[in-house]
Amino acid sequence: MNQRSILVVGAGIFGLWQAYTLARAGHRVCLIDESPEPFASASSRWAAAMIAPECEAEAAPIVVRDLGRDGLRIWRDAYPATISNGTLVVAHGRDAGDLARFAKLTEGHEVATASRIDDLEPALAGRFERGLYFESEAHVDARKAMAWLLEEIRALGADIAVGRSWDGASDDVTIDCRGFGARADLPSLRGVRGERILIGTGDVNLARPVRLLHPRQPIYVVPQGDGRFIIGASVVEREDAGPVTLKSALDLLGSAYALHPAFGEASILELGAGVRPSFPDNVPRIVVEDGGRMIRVNGAYRHGFLLAPVLAREVQRYLSDGRREGVLFSAP
Repeated sequence: MNQRSILVVGAGIFGLWQAYTLARAGHRVCLIDESPEPFASASSRWAAAMIAPECEAEAAPIVVRDLGRDGLRIWRDAYPATISNGTLVVAHGRDAGDLARFAKLTEGHEVATASRIDDLEPALAGRFERGLYFESEAHVDARKAMAWLLEEIRALGADIAVGRSWDGASDDVTIDCRGFGARADLPSLRGVRGERILIGTGDVNLARPVRLLHPRQPIYVVPQGDGRFIIGASVVEREDAGPVTLKSALDLLGSAYALHPAFGEASILELGAGVRPSFPDNVPRIVVEDGGRMIRVNGAYRHGFLLAPVLAREVQRYLSDGRREGVLFSAP
């Protein structure tokens, strides 16, 4: 293999996977990020980090599901703390039509009866008559996974420089993973605001992400261990990363209460919002410029953790043999 000197700009989930994959392949990698603390300005630090390709097919283009299946396999092979307990989707009886629609648009699920739901999640016993269980899916703790990737990158001999701005200078190859910060160079990029809440309670125990289909605010509740849960996430076509709005907080917390009333006594540990970089079709892209000296990897939308390892694999293949195949390399 022809060893390259590669500068990766941006230490969000896309940049981390690029640096990790390319360093493992034997390239000389330098990862830089302008934040003085790792991940401080990365929208991926707010992610619920569900590796859920089947569920994403409900609203995403089918290519997200297909590539996401690869992403799930890569996560499991690489990251030992991947939690492979599947995903449970539920709805109250009055919203049975939403559950039927979700089932029609997705694959790889088991129709879960009330007794099956009780077995999977005893905390939800008696609360739902029917659900969908996606056994193959997984999730990770976003910040722990990002910290693990950073340490692995360092252990592989890559240089890491936080608090360092990029002046546009290039190594042999520059991989731009700045997210919404690259908008001037990717004019079709837009920002989609996502808000989520971290709560703590000892009164509810869940083994896997649970999605509640709710007419006002569908939510997911993702266990983080130690009685902590992420509730998310709003999808707002707005480009500011200011504090969570009152309406979003009420909608998210109200839906969590509808999932289980014991969440009403939970402590709110953190509220946060991030701006997800997104292309018009909400599919990420690899944009190759300057004869391959500049590669821009962007457009995570809400699929950053799911597709980051796949994008890294495709960039590695391109650097190895010039291969540019599929929608990831198409014009955004």
